[in-house]
Formats: sequence, structure tokens, C-alpha cells
Amino acid sequence: MRTQNDRRVRCILPLALLTGGIALLAACSGTSGQGGATQGGEPDAPTIKMLSDTADGTNWAGYGRTFDETHYSPLDQINDGNVAKLGLKWSMDLPTVPSVAGAPLAVDGVLYLGIGYSQIYAIDAATGKTLWTYDPKVTEVAGDKLQPAWGIRGIAYGNGNIYTGTQDGRLIAVDAKSGSEKWSVQTTEGPEDGRFITGAPRVFRDMVIIGHGGADTANVRGYVTAYDARTGAQRWRFYTVPGDPKKGPDGAASDDAMAQATKTWTGEWWKYGGGGTAWNAMTYDPELDRIYIGTGNGAPWNRNVRSPGGGDNLFLCSIVALDAKTGKYVWHYQTTPGESWDYNSSQDMSLATLDIGGKKRRVILHAPKNGFFYVVDRDTGKLISAKPFVKVTWASGVDIKTGRPIENPEARATDKPILVWPSAAGGHNWHAQSFNPKTGLVYMPVQDMPGVHDPRGIDTARWQRKGGGLEAGYRPLTTKGAPPIPGAKVAALIAWDPVAQKKVWSVPLSGALNAGVASTAGNLVFEGNLDGQFVAYDAKTGKTLWSFDAQNGFAGQPITYTVKGVQYVTVIAGLGTTTGVMGALMGDKAWNYRDQRRRVLTFALGGKAALPAWKRAPLPPFTDDPSFRADPQLVDRGAEAFSSHCTVCHGAGATAGGSAPDLRRSAVPLDEGTFRQIVAEGMLVPQGMPKFRDFTPQDIEALRHYIRYQAQAAKQARQK
Repeated sequence: MRTQNDRRVRCILPLALLTGGIALLAACSGTSGQGGATQGGEPDAPTIKMLSDTADGTNWAGYGRTFDETHYSPLDQINDGNVAKLGLKWSMDLPTVPSVAGAPLAVDGVLYLGIGYSQIYAIDAATGKTLWTYDPKVTEVAGDKLQPAWGIRGIAYGNGNIYTGTQDGRLIAVDAKSGSEKWSVQTTEGPEDGRFITGAPRVFRDMVIIGHGGADTANVRGYVTAYDARTGAQRWRFYTVPGDPKKGPDGAASDDAMAQATKTWTGEWWKYGGGGTAWNAMTYDPELDRIYIGTGNGAPWNRNVRSPGGGDNLFLCSIVALDAKTGKYVWHYQTTPGESWDYNSSQDMSLATLDIGGKKRRVILHAPKNGFFYVVDRDTGKLISAKPFVKVTWASGVDIKTGRPIENPEARATDKPILVWPSAAGGHNWHAQSFNPKTGLVYMPVQDMPGVHDPRGIDTARWQRKGGGLEAGYRPLTTKGAPPIPGAKVAALIAWDPVAQKKVWSVPLSGALNAGVASTAGNLVFEGNLDGQFVAYDAKTGKTLWSFDAQNGFAGQPITYTVKGVQYVTVIAGLGTTTGVMGALMGDKAWNYRDQRRRVLTFALGGKAALPAWKRAPLPPFTDDPSFRADPQLVDRGAEAFSSHCTVCHGAGATAGGSAPDLRRSAVPLDEGTFRQIVAEGMLVPQGMPKFRDFTPQDIEALRHYIRYQAQAAKQARQK
């Protein structure tokens, strides 16, 4: 853990401001393993007003702009009538980091963004001048936790601080004026516990809350923790799944709820962790003083392994409502009982008040991975309606009386591979949705494709996780030979009517995933796509009104705000996280990791700036030695190792999507020594490439054979 005297910050500030930051820092409490002082403070009034006031679009101070997590702005200076005049105001190049999918914030004329492994930038929003940067040096301390390799998705603002989580599990408060670290607390249980942070913290009351990921890659039990926003002292913790009953209560806010949840699990689930991690969606409701937690999949996915006697497995894949002050359970709604398909509910939970059946209802709007759009009463947790927004085969519908899915019995694989819609990528993944109260529509990035679940070879009585890779309980689907047909259009931007529960319009997009969305009172929807276009759509019709060639694809979400009365739109161009897995569906349109430009782009009406001249280079050729002869047994072994450890970044079938190098086109796998130094010995850890210390020399050779086999297969397929 780092202390105030070991902060990593580079400031580019006037001396007077820097001195003021140091004075403020000297007055704050020290960093400690318990999070500093134990005394709480009053809520920060400016922050609370900023996050509560839906009528003022000056700032974008939270992940979803305001507490309601709608990713909607009431600004209309830029609108459907003049958006054609939108132009680039300024741009700023970013370093080559594994992910630039983090959502920016805008507070009082300053942009804040987190990229890569939680490197924070403060930028003058009107000019693009960097004010300060902060680097928590995650690669130096994260160790095996780099292997999931997502990077940070978002940050939070409150109490004059910027809050960020890190891949090694820290929650850090950084002074928003100076960039100096104010406190740091370890939210996870240590370097070997498998938990890591990729999502944005949320500020509410006088607290900041954070969860974690890790259920796909380790035996992890999920929880969320609320800390004092000023000191870092822990205020409460809520576990999302029960632990070992023999150990008794946790002494946490969740104790009463865990007694209820334990009845829905069977076997010795605690040996596998259980999962239920809350890695993304957390929404504060100031009207009811509650916080809603969107929970993740089981660990492992296969319920036959973790809970062999069946059961709903609370609180996996659920919305869990907690008392914001105490963290105590209020109610829950489970979207996928006994889940086995990675259908987590960690996607956006937007708050709204809708006229339903002639009555005003306070609701949660939620489109999780399982493909159904849910409208849930947030007073009671009762289901109001649910309809599929993409193709769904695991269930035929949702019973409104019970709230339970009408499950297709064949969707649970037992002895043969099965094809299920949606895939593990989900009908809607973590990419931001936007609810626009003026149109009454929800704008969602979706994907419509199936996934294969293959239980063959899985002994549920003896199963154990292999290493730290993606070992889901079903044998991972491996790809050998030519990749899938490129150019498939399975992604789309859709407009959804949550009252009528129907699609209003849809825009098909290239690739398998698309980026986050923002909408405005100017009848606009902004979204970047994997083709490299940043687009403004008519919010009512879906018509393209304006676009900008960003010289890179997108994964993150745009924001809009004002500085001195001028409306700006900012977005980060660049890839990260799940785009690496889906590269196979991009074909020759996939972005070259080394060729793309990662940039902050800011637009305003009449903007005249231009990006440097640039022509997209073709992807490098497939690299291989014609004399190479693949050993079939090594290829099989390498295919399994690649699928469970490498696909997350380098893509299914070694077909990269741009967030990491395409190894079929790299000379590195041709040289055993260099490949071993990078993969097993950590030569590129400072650049974000994890060290896989558990790989044996045989594993290394098997990976090389698999990658080279894939390169040969792709080359031969191209020549036909």
C-alpha cells in the first residue's frame, strides 16, 4: 500500500496552486490499512447538488452524470438543427496503454479521465492543456492480478477528490486540484485473493462505494464496501453470496441477508467462492436513500459444479437494494436464478419515473446480459415488465406474477455442446445505456449472437480451477483453424420504449460489440463505433446527423458539459476490455494495436481543429516459417491454454481486436527465448503484459505451436 510520501504524481500547475495543494495535503489524515481516521463527515453539499440536479448540465460529475445513471444531459445548445456544424475543438494523444475505455468526468471546466491501469489525467476542458497526471504504478504491485488485464473503466468525483480503483484492489483518493494522493485503502484481501477493480466508484451521502471483479478467473466471493469519502475509513460491507456456514456470520451489513441466501445454495459452494461480484453497476437513489447493486455471474459459471443440488444461488445476477446509510438489505430481484451462462446483471441500472397504466411509478430500467429488458419497481423490487430486446433461447419469457424466467430445460448443458442465445458477451454488456426523459426511450448498445457451452470432459465432483485464466466450469470453447467469417454485423444501437417494451429503431454496426452511449435534450444520441466513426444520431428516428473520423475504434462513452456557457462534447477514441475478445468478427477491419491513435477528442459548434494526416495501414501479414510443422497434441494443449488465459486480450482463435497485438502477425512466437521472456518471465510487465508464472516450458511450447498453427491456417484460408 502506498502512503502520502510515496505518491506518483506529475504536476503542471502554477506554483501558488501547487503550494495550496501541499498545504491541504499536510492537513489531511494519514493513509493506513484501515483507511485512516474513523470519524465521518457531513455530505459534501456541492457534490451532492451536482449529482442530484438533473436540470443543470454544466458538469458531468458522475459515471452516469447524475445519481440516476441515465447518461443523459439536459443541454441543447448543440441540437439536431445545428449538429452539422459540430467540429473538433482540440485533441490530445494518449500513451499506448492496454485500455482507454474509461469514462471521462467534467467538473468546473476541468476534464478528468482514467486510462490503462488507473493513470489519471486532469485537463483544461476548453483548451486541452494537461494540468496534472497521477500514476499509482499498478504494474509494479499487481502481480497475477494483471492477467485479467482490463484496466479501469471509470472514476468518481466528490469532496474535492477524484476516486479510482486499481487492478491490484486499492481505492485511492486524489486531490482534484493538485493531483496529490490523499488516501489509499486496500479493498481486497491481498495479492492472492483474485479480486481486482475495473469499474468506477460511486459517491453518495458522505461515502464512496466500490466493488470488484474476479469471478471469471479465481475462486472469489463477491462484496461491495462503502468508505468514508474524506478519510477512507470503512463504513460498511455487504457480501453478495454466502460464505462457509461453519464459520458463522461475517460481522457485516449483509449478515441477515446471508442467512436467507444460504438456503438457496447446495453442496460446498464456498470452496469455489460463489461469485456474484459487483464490478460495474451501482446506483444511488436519493429519493429513497438506497443504493442498488447489480451483481455478477457464479464462480464457476456451471451451477452443477458450484451448487450441484441446484438452487437459485442468491444473490447472483440480481439487483440488490441496500439502505445507503447502513448497507442493510432492503429487497432483491434476481434476473437469472441459478445462472450458468455468465448472464450477469452488472449492466446499467437507470432510475426513472414513468407513467405506467395511468400511475406514476418509480422504476429501475435494466438490460442485463441475459437479453431481457426489465422494468422494476424500485420501492418494492417487484417486476413490472420484462421483454427480450435481442434473440433469447435460454428462456421463452418471464412470468410477471412470479418474476421468474420461463426457462428452457435444454439450455443447461449436461452431456453435449449446446448453442444458446445470447452468448456470454450478453445481449447488452457493460457499455453505457442512456435514458432520455424527453423522448422516453432508452438507447442501448447491443449484440445479437449465440454462445456455445460445452460440458464434455468436466467432472463436476473433481473440478478445480486451472491457474488464473478464464476457467468457467464448462470446458472453454477453443478455436482451431481459420477464424469465423469476418465482417459479421451482430452489434447494433437500438432505441427501446420501456413502457411499451418494444424496439423503436435500430442501427446495425460492424463487429460484435459497440461503445457506450450518451443522449441530450437537443434530440441527439452520441456514440462511437468500432469502424472509427464518432456519430450523432437523431434521438427520435435513429437517422445519422453527423459523424467524425476518429482514426480509431471506440469502447468508452461520450460526455457533454459547458465551460463559460459553451457546450462541449468529449470522448476518448481507443479500444480496451472486451473488444479484444471479439476481434475475430472484425476480420480485416480489426485495428492494429500498434497503428491506432489513442486520443481525447473534444468538440464544439464551429470547432476548426483537425487531426494530423493519417492513413490507416493494412494489417501486417501473417508471420510464420514455411518449414514449421505443427504437433497436433501441442496445438490441442496450446488451444486450451490460449482460450483460458490469452483470449481476453489477444482474441478468440488468436484473432485480436486491437486492444492487444495480433500474435498471428507477430514475429515474437517464432523465437522461443523471446516468447518465454515475455510470457513466463514478465519482460513486458511495465507495458501491461502480465507474467504467467505458472506456465511450464511445455505450456510455452504448446502456446507457440497453437499460435503458429493459427497463423498458417489463416494464411491458407486467405489464399483460397
